Amino acid sequence: METGLLDAFSKKYKRLLDSELRTLVERLDAPQSIKESMIYSLEAGGKRIRPLLLFATLDAFGIDPQKGLLAASAIEMIHTYSLIHDDLPSMDNDDLRRGKPTNHKVFGDAIAILAGDALLTYSFEVIGKIPSEFSTPDTKLKLVMEMAKAAGTEGMVGGQVADMEGEGKSLTLEELEYIHIHKTGKLLGFSVLAGAILAEASQNQLNNLSIFARHLGLAFQIQDDILDLVGNQQVIGKPVGSDSANLKSTYPQLLSLEGARAALQKQINLSKFYLEKTGLNMNLLMEITDLVASRDH
Repeated sequence: METGLLDAFSKKYKRLLDSELRTLVERLDAPQSIKESMIYSLEAGGKRIRPLLLFATLDAFGIDPQKGLLAASAIEMIHTYSLIHDDLPSMDNDDLRRGKPTNHKVFGDAIAILAGDALLTYSFEVIGKIPSEFSTPDTKLKLVMEMAKAAGTEGMVGGQVADMEGEGKSLTLEELEYIHIHKTGKLLGFSVLAGAILAEASQNQLNNLSIFARHLGLAFQIQDDILDLVGNQQVIGKPVGSDSANLKSTYPQLLSLEGARAALQKQINLSKFYLEKTGLNMNLLMEITDLVASRDH
């Protein structure tokens, strides 16, 4: 659970993020139906792990986390679009997300698809809205390039394709790791990288933070696999056992439940090792790392 410093920090910046996301969508000159669909999924709850990673990274550099509010909003838009599309009948065909009916169950398949498209495209415009006193044009270009790579065919989309193509097959641990690194880890990694880019981190710090984020992304997905097997449906907000129902390979399936828990701890330990090498004020990022390992939803 969230403890200590992270508890107050996350409450403060979740409130700021939630307000910013609603404002960004409401000001759009667009049909009300698409805006309602976008807001519905943006406000469906969730841990906001990706924005918190960005805010905590800025804090580690001694920079006001609010400098990253628009970048964090863009990342959460991309994450939310991916969930809307994941839940569609043609993909995972889920009826519940965070304890609420999925977007297509409320607004229909067509609007859900378009809401996802709208969130993805708007995210890049939002990066462009970062004030000049927070980011130079070169920095914004770097953010756009890295975000596109993390979300696209070399990142999240590529991982989603590999995940779908792996259904009904017995994947190797290496193949499963590829899926997790790309489907989940790349966008998580970009959240840390975006904070470091805005903070004008050194190359050595960027390298260590990138490796930290890679291991944290794997830890996040291993815990997802574990929760899909032993989690509480009321807490998770969606049915457990969906991976098995969709014939997906998971860490517990390949390594056993205890083996998956050992793999989780290994990734957490590696995350902390590389985080310590940055030489930054790492208290918040350490707490987020512990949260990833212990979360129940």
